[in-house]
Amino acid sequence: MKISKEIGGVVQTQAEMVLTGLKTERSILLTASMCQQPSENELSSFLAPLSEQILKVQNFREKNRGSKAFNHLSAVGESVPALGWVAVAPKPGPYVKEMNDAAMFYTNRVLKEYKDVDKKHVDWVKAYLNIWAELQLYIKEHHTTGLCWSKTGPRASGTVSTQSTPPAGCPPPPGPPPPPPPVSTSIQPQDESASRSALFAQLNQGEHITSNLKHVSDDMKTHKNPSLKNQSSPVRSGPKPFTAPKPVCASMVLAKSTAKEPAVLELEGKKWRVENHENASNLVISQTEMKQVVYIFKCVNSTLQIRGKVNSITVDNCKKLGLVFDDTVGIVEIINSKDVKVQVMGKVPTISINKTDGCHMYLNKDCLNCEIVSAKSSEMNVLVPDSSGDFNEFPVPEQFKTTWNGQKLVTTVTEIAG
Repeated sequence: MKISKEIGGVVQTQAEMVLTGLKTERSILLTASMCQQPSENELSSFLAPLSEQILKVQNFREKNRGSKAFNHLSAVGESVPALGWVAVAPKPGPYVKEMNDAAMFYTNRVLKEYKDVDKKHVDWVKAYLNIWAELQLYIKEHHTTGLCWSKTGPRASGTVSTQSTPPAGCPPPPGPPPPPPPVSTSIQPQDESASRSALFAQLNQGEHITSNLKHVSDDMKTHKNPSLKNQSSPVRSGPKPFTAPKPVCASMVLAKSTAKEPAVLELEGKKWRVENHENASNLVISQTEMKQVVYIFKCVNSTLQIRGKVNSITVDNCKKLGLVFDDTVGIVEIINSKDVKVQVMGKVPTISINKTDGCHMYLNKDCLNCEIVSAKSSEMNVLVPDSSGDFNEFPVPEQFKTTWNGQKLVTTVTEIAG
């Protein structure tokens, strides 16, 4: 937080939002250490403030896409769902690690941009990533299979706040995992002592304890009176048998807002923004310049054609997108997407694919020397034209073998037999 204040601006504002989220989560941990787990519906309401704060942090990033600190905002926006680990079972630790890995794509960009310019931003990256590293250690020690609730006390209810004071009315548990930092309470379990005294008084009656039992006559026994078998049994009025609660999924906390954001296709400075289009098959950008960049975000089942030469193209969080473009001066990036098809009509030096499942790249004879860089992606195919104009499909390797040759690691492509 200190470094964020030194950087100031939108970085500081977003950091304050994250701090509020951390305070909210701390209150959840305090409550869980003193109260029993509520029902699924009550738990959803209980965690609602945390969910709202996560969305607030992410929406702040979306509202500041033109900021120079967009990589900072994106690193936080991609990883802040890690706060939702309290609703993840049975492996919240790996979930936090996954969110941390998502942040590193953007923190690496920050490091690249400021490494030799401003050490303050480098320290910011280290401090921010350390938050999730420490959280993983805490979860591993105290909440390995999910948020641990107290075995005693009333069920948690209502909504959690950012206040550090725990809600009243929850007696302390016998030994639950302590939330950071530990908080002492002075609530006395008077009801439990009274119940125990009543139980001992009953046991001390000895043989007289059976004096109040009702005698069962022959006409009340089924083997003496078969007609009783045809009668309906009385409705059970006692407590229901224990039923294990259903596992809570992360989507309850990380649910996105149902409000649909407006579709955008506009030039903002030197950036073309193509956002939130669904089932649009005729999107075209025709008036382009070499200094312009194109950013395509959250487009679903749509097709975009870019005419002329632009500086770079980024496809982010899109599904079933078809992209056709002429030329780029720099890189074409495909991030966090699914089922994307890209066709190059001219030249492109590099195509980068990161955290994407399903990507088909149609090249032409003028760009066969382009570099394709991939990470954490699957189902990638490169289609190359032959002399007749037909495309031949070549899969991009996904499986590798690494060995030690005595001096260094050597990694080679592994072909799956079968």
